Amino acid sequence: MTNKEARKLSDVTLYSDGAAKSNPEGPGGYGTILEFVDKKGNLHKKELSAGYRRTTNNRMELMGVIAGLEALTRPCKVRVVTDSQYVVNAFKKNWISSWQKKDWKKSDKKPVKNVDLWKRLLKAGEQHQVTYEWVKGHDGHPQNERCDELASDAALGSRLLVDKVHERGS
Repeated sequence: MTNKEARKLSDVTLYSDGAAKSNPEGPGGYGTILEFVDKKGNLHKKELSAGYRRTTNNRMELMGVIAGLEALTRPCKVRVVTDSQYVVNAFKKNWISSWQKKDWKKSDKKPVKNVDLWKRLLKAGEQHQVTYEWVKGHDGHPQNERCDELASDAALGSRLLVDKVHERGS
């Protein structure tokens, strides 16, 4: 992508949080907020959430970012804001590249957890310019607090989805 093409991309902020009750085998959910300011200065906001009957907090942290990226209909500059150091550090500390080079093994030679979701996240981000930013959770950040509320409500909902990969591996 050229610099000229990059300047034409819409700026989107993706806020996300994941939750799991009785981690790692309880219900969980994610909450995501997409924010975009149009050329007229109008804020557009979309909230996404879903709950799963048996999952982990880390899987829900990943799913929140994935759901947000997959909801975008054209290439964008995306600033992901999350309280998940698991997600942020995978990119900021370049763990993801190392894992890929080592065939999804960590430095201790143990398999990386949640490979299915890491691969899905990478695919979802391919068409975008994505940066990751960590925010302290439960510290009064309005969008992070709202994402936490969405995730918790989804985890406690009555229409929980099946996290097939997690449940098959449990």
